[in-house]
Amino acid sequence: MRGTWHGDYLFLFENLILKDFRIRYRNMSLGILWSLINPLVMMGVLTFVFSRVFAQSAAGGPFPLFVLCGLVPYNFFASAFLTGTTSIVDNAGLVKRVPVPREVIPIASVLSNCVHLLIQIALLLVLTLAFGLRPGPQWKWLPVVWILYVIFVCGLALGASAVNVFIRDTRYIVESFNLVLFWLVPIFYSFNIIPKKYVEIYQFNPVAALVMASRNILMEQTRPATSLMVNMLMAASLSMALGILIFRWLKPRFYEHI
Repeated sequence: MRGTWHGDYLFLFENLILKDFRIRYRNMSLGILWSLINPLVMMGVLTFVFSRVFAQSAAGGPFPLFVLCGLVPYNFFASAFLTGTTSIVDNAGLVKRVPVPREVIPIASVLSNCVHLLIQIALLLVLTLAFGLRPGPQWKWLPVVWILYVIFVCGLALGASAVNVFIRDTRYIVESFNLVLFWLVPIFYSFNIIPKKYVEIYQFNPVAALVMASRNILMEQTRPATSLMVNMLMAASLSMALGILIFRWLKPRFYEHI
């Protein structure tokens, strides 16, 4: 059934996010606690390996906090990008039967991951306080960098979800990309050890940029560099613009390929 949507966008977003949340934790005994357990386990493993086995230090800060500043942005990106990519195909019934704005579906998929993100950010802030680092005026930059980051991921999800309708291998490309990205983002190593010829690449990588910004704000207690903020703004704007362009170009043919 095709037509024009005249409904409540807020109601639509709310229901899509709740549906994704319920499906994800259906039949799980620990439910939403996995949002805390997963990063804590990974933080513990990486802390042991790189602070005990390889004797790697966190460049003047507590290594568990250093690692978690990298894991939280990466975990959100990997999960939101993948679920956003598959969102149109996973909601084929809704796309075919209800004349909802198609763009809402991948964006709602990304926003549903923000529930877990907020829990992990709370864990990150608690750990920051536990290591004796106090809030300061630089903390006001946290919402700014995270909003830009979410916009960036929404743009990627829009473009990838549209392509995935026609090329179903897209989800496996995203999975492989996420695996490679784990090593290319400075999660367990310092930005300071990156060779100079690769510094610009890292600064233009929004995932790496958010990791560096988080460490600036929480560990170094300074505001992120202006160049870093400009790069994040450019990445978010470009990603969203391209995502919308690709999605609207391919959207008219969704019904025939789902």
